[in-house]
Amino acid sequence: MGSPKPLKKLLYALPAPAFWLGVWQLCAFLVDRHVGGKGNELLLPYPASVWNALTAMAGTGAFWSTILASLGRISVGLFCGVLAGGLLAVLTRVSHWADRLLSPAIRVVRAAPVASFILLVLLWTGRNTVPAVISALMVLPVVWDNLSRGIQAIDPKLLELSRCYRFSRRKTATLICLPSLRPYILTSLSTAAGLAWKSGVAAEVLCLPEPSLGQRIYYTKYYLDIPELFAWTAAVVVLSMLLERLLRTCLTRWGRGWGM
Repeated sequence: MGSPKPLKKLLYALPAPAFWLGVWQLCAFLVDRHVGGKGNELLLPYPASVWNALTAMAGTGAFWSTILASLGRISVGLFCGVLAGGLLAVLTRVSHWADRLLSPAIRVVRAAPVASFILLVLLWTGRNTVPAVISALMVLPVVWDNLSRGIQAIDPKLLELSRCYRFSRRKTATLICLPSLRPYILTSLSTAAGLAWKSGVAAEVLCLPEPSLGQRIYYTKYYLDIPELFAWTAAVVVLSMLLERLLRTCLTRWGRGWGM
C-alpha cells in the first residue's frame, strides 16, 4: 500500500524549505564564527532565534490585531484597484478616444517608483489611507493590462454568433466573454494579490499607520531587534503566500461555473 496522498505532497514539498533553512543556518553559523559570537544576532540571526521571536509574538493579541488591520487596509486597496482596472480595461477597449487619453496615464502609474507615490499620497491624505491607495494604484495597471489583452483576444466569430442568435448582453457576457477572459482574470488577480500585499506593507513602513505590519517592521529595525524583524518579515511572506493561494483556489472554483 502506498503512502497517503497528503503525506506524498508533504514529502514532495519538504526538500526545498529544508535546503534553504540549512543554507540560512550555515550562513548564520559562519557569521557567528566571524564575529566571535559577539553581535551575530544584529547581522544574521539563527532560524531558531527567529522562530522563538515569531512564536512569542503569535501568542499575543497585538500580533493578530496588527495583521487584521493591515489585511483590512490592503484588501480595500486590492478591491478598488481590481474594480478600477476592470472598468478601465472595458472602457479603453470600447472607446478609441478613451484608450488614447487613459492608456498613457496608466502606463505612467505602472512605471513610476512606488516610493514616490507613497510620499505624494502621504502629503494628500492621512497616513491610515496611504496603504489602501498605494495597493490600488499598483494593482490597477496589472488588471488593466491583462484584461485589455483578454478583451482583445475574444474571438470575433463568437461575438458575431451571439448577435445572430440575438443573445442579450448578459447572456453574451456569461457564455462568451467570461469564459474567454477566465485565464486573464485568474492571472491578473493572483498577481495583483501579491503585488497589493507587498506595496501596501511598503507604504506602511514609510507612513507608519497604527497598528500595522509596516510599523512593526520599522520599529524592529529602529531598535535593532533583528530576530523580531525577521519574524515580522516571515509573517508577511507567509500571509502573502497563503492569501495568494486562497484567492487562486477561490477564483478557480468560481470560474468553473463560467461554462468553458
